[in-house]
Amino acid sequence: MKTEWNILSIFLLALFLSMCAQGENKPVPAAASEENLKARIPFKGRIVFQSNMDGDNEIYLLTQDSLHKLTDNDTDDLFPVWSPSGDRIAFSSNRQGNYDIYLMRADGSNQRALISTKSDEKEPSWFPDGESLVFTRETKKLLRSKGALFQYNLRTQRTRRVIPDFSNSHGIAHVSPSGTVLTFTGKRTMGWDAAVYDLTLNKVTFLADGGKSCRGRFSLDGKNLAFVSSQADGKGDIWMMSSEGNGRTRLTLRDDTYDYFPSWSPEGRFILFNSSRQHDHNGDWQLYIFDLENKTATLLFDSPGSDVFADWN
Repeated sequence: MKTEWNILSIFLLALFLSMCAQGENKPVPAAASEENLKARIPFKGRIVFQSNMDGDNEIYLLTQDSLHKLTDNDTDDLFPVWSPSGDRIAFSSNRQGNYDIYLMRADGSNQRALISTKSDEKEPSWFPDGESLVFTRETKKLLRSKGALFQYNLRTQRTRRVIPDFSNSHGIAHVSPSGTVLTFTGKRTMGWDAAVYDLTLNKVTFLADGGKSCRGRFSLDGKNLAFVSSQADGKGDIWMMSSEGNGRTRLTLRDDTYDYFPSWSPEGRFILFNSSRQHDHNGDWQLYIFDLENKTATLLFDSPGSDVFADWN
């Protein structure tokens, strides 16, 4: 019996690491028409997300009344994020073979490659001035890949390593509203954990231990972080803590689901996240909203595909 529990524990840990480090969803759902899909509950603002509801990953725009497909091609478009001004969207695409960082207007027009190298560039995040992006660059060596964070200046078109002294694989950054601190997910001896990096002090601080946390997102006032942890149920829940790592609180009490990829609403009352009951990262993911005042999670959107990596503007 003890051996069976050890095998189960190893399986759940491997699954959590796969969810934190990868996050690309490849099932092939039945084709869906965005005209027939709507938000299940009212909400304010605009949400961009990726979904493979048409067979491959595209970027979609969801409002209270409608759904619009912003990209439409035979390749994968991933990780959309709003610019601070809300007029542009950065995302990643493998249209040229490997993944590059792209930029488009809020309506999906003027799509162009912004950062293109022989490596894979993914998971962009904006600095609050709208002039720079931080992104994950993955370099392959033999059968393994290693991630590191880079900053790209749109005006000078120069790229630099963000955390040059951090040697372990890391990525999935999100920049604080102050622009002086960013959170990221870094490799530990066992697993991955959420961390913050002070760009002024050149200092990395891990916000959790045990290799069971990832994907931190700052609130708009910079005081709190939403993040993912498998500490409670071995799968993944949305948690919240202060930006210093204090006051960790489990928000989604859903032991039968995998809850990932948090994103704050503009006014800070809600956290948007993705949820699936399937025991792998290729599950049928849906968009949910967690109300911090009422402590409730409500389904927002569900297509026949996997709807993930949402960003709320």
